[in-house]
Amino acid sequence: MIAKLTGRVDTLTADNAIIDVGGVGYLVSASTRTLDRLAHGEAVSLYVETVVREDAFLLFGFFDTEEQGWFRLLTGVQGVGARVGLAILSTLSGDELQIAIANGDKAMVARTPGVGPKLAQRLVTELGDKVVPGSGVTSAGAGLTTAPKGGAAVDAQSALLNLGFKPAQAAKVVAQALEELGADAPVEALVGLALKKAAR
Repeated sequence: MIAKLTGRVDTLTADNAIIDVGGVGYLVSASTRTLDRLAHGEAVSLYVETVVREDAFLLFGFFDTEEQGWFRLLTGVQGVGARVGLAILSTLSGDELQIAIANGDKAMVARTPGVGPKLAQRLVTELGDKVVPGSGVTSAGAGLTTAPKGGAAVDAQSALLNLGFKPAQAAKVVAQALEELGADAPVEALVGLALKKAAR
C-alpha cells in the first residue's frame, strides 16, 4: 500500500502526473487543484490513496491531507467512484463543499461534470451528518479537523436557531465567522460576527 510519494514531477497531463521516485515513475491521478500546484522538474510530496482492482493498481494523489480526507468521504457515498470524487474536488474547494453540504445545496454540488441531481442529493444527504459547520468533517475523512459536539461552532449555531434563524442560514454564517475568527474563538465572538454577516 502506497501512502505517500516524494520525488520529482516528470510529466504532467490534464488528469495525471508521473512522479519520478528514485528512477521509478509513478502515474498518479489528481484533481486539477493539485495538478495546478505542480511544476515539471520540481520536487514534490503527495499523499496517496491506493486503489487495487483485478485489472489495475491505481494511485490518486493529494497535495494535502484535507483534500485526501474529502476524497475518502466522497468516495464512501454510493455511486461516487474515484474519478467522480476527483471531478468534484476539481470543481469545488473544501470550503465550498462544506457550505454546500451544510446548506443541503445539491445544485452547487451538481455543478460538477458527471454529477446529476440525484447523485448530488445523495451526497448532501449522506454527508450532512458528517460535516460540522466551519470545522471540516468527522474522522471518516481522516486528515480534516473535527469540532467536538457541543463545541463553540455548534453552540453558536444553536444560539442563532433560538433567535429565529433557519438551520441553513445559521450554518452558513457560523461557518463564515469561524473561518474568520479561527477554531479557538469563543461562542460570544462567533455569534456576534455571525449576526453581523447575516445583516449584510
